[in-house]
Amino acid sequence: MPKMVTNLQKDIILQRLKDKGCRITKQRLMLLDIILEEDCSSCKEIYYKASKKDRSIGGATVYRMINTLEDIGAISRKNMYRIACGTTNCTEMACTVYFEDGTFRELSGAEWNRVIGEGMRACGYKLGSKITSVEARSCECGN
Repeated sequence: MPKMVTNLQKDIILQRLKDKGCRITKQRLMLLDIILEEDCSSCKEIYYKASKKDRSIGGATVYRMINTLEDIGAISRKNMYRIACGTTNCTEMACTVYFEDGTFRELSGAEWNRVIGEGMRACGYKLGSKITSVEARSCECGN
């Protein structure tokens, strides 16, 4: 999985967890990284990988995190604990654009891909291939 897609997916999932009122703990971040970076087919497999990194993590913590991720729509047990949101052909919300007046617009993965492509063309970039992912960072310049 390309790192840019992983970062976008991680940001989306972290925001969903925050929106649900979940604290973002070191253990939750570690479990999310394991799921994003590796193909895991079961909670037990995730637990074994996590316990190698943090001996204090318990199986119940892993199960609760998996259930929470499933509740927020970030994973599906049908796809073997692979992240299910944030891809460019996804119909789920992949991006939220916030405006100065407090309004916002949610874009699906397909809408986000179209907006980026049209913006690139409007700026004079010739696109020779399909955009597969975009990595966004917050601006530290205050604009």
